[in-house]
Amino acid sequence: MVDVGDKPSSDRFARARALVRMSPATGDALRAVTLAKGDALVAAQLAGIMAAKQTATLIPLAHPLPLAQVEVAFAWDEPGLLRIDASARTTGPTGVEMEAMTAAAVAALTIYDMSKALERGIAVESIRLVEKRGGKSGHWLAEDAVPSERPA
Repeated sequence: MVDVGDKPSSDRFARARALVRMSPATGDALRAVTLAKGDALVAAQLAGIMAAKQTATLIPLAHPLPLAQVEVAFAWDEPGLLRIDASARTTGPTGVEMEAMTAAAVAALTIYDMSKALERGIAVESIRLVEKRGGKSGHWLAEDAVPSERPA
C-alpha cells in the first residue's frame, strides 16, 4: 500500500459512470417498477452507496477513507440504455476515484441481478472515471464529459 501519511489533506471528489444496455422492454419494466424483485433503481442506488463504503475491503491496497458523501443517480440515455453516475467526496491525503467507480460498478451489477429474469443479455458496457478533483493533480475531466456542478 502506498504511504500517504505525509501528503497534505485536501477536498477530494470523483465521479464515475457505468452504462447498462438492455432491451427497451426491460427498460420499461425498470421504469414502471414491475420487476419481481422490486424497485431495481432504489436497490441499485443503495448497493452502490454501500459498495463505495467497502472499497478498501474489495480492492487490494486501496486506502480506507472516511467518505463525506456518496451519490448514485440514474438517467436513461435511450429506452434501453441506463446511465449510472456515482460520485464520492472526502477530505484526506488520497483520492476517491476507486470509491466512485466501485459504486457505479456495483449499482450496474445490481441492475443486472434484479432484471435478469426478464433478460439474460443485459450488458454492462463500461465503467469509467469521468471527473476528479483535489490533490496534487488538481481537476481532471474526461474529454466527452460535462463538469459536475459540485464546488471545486
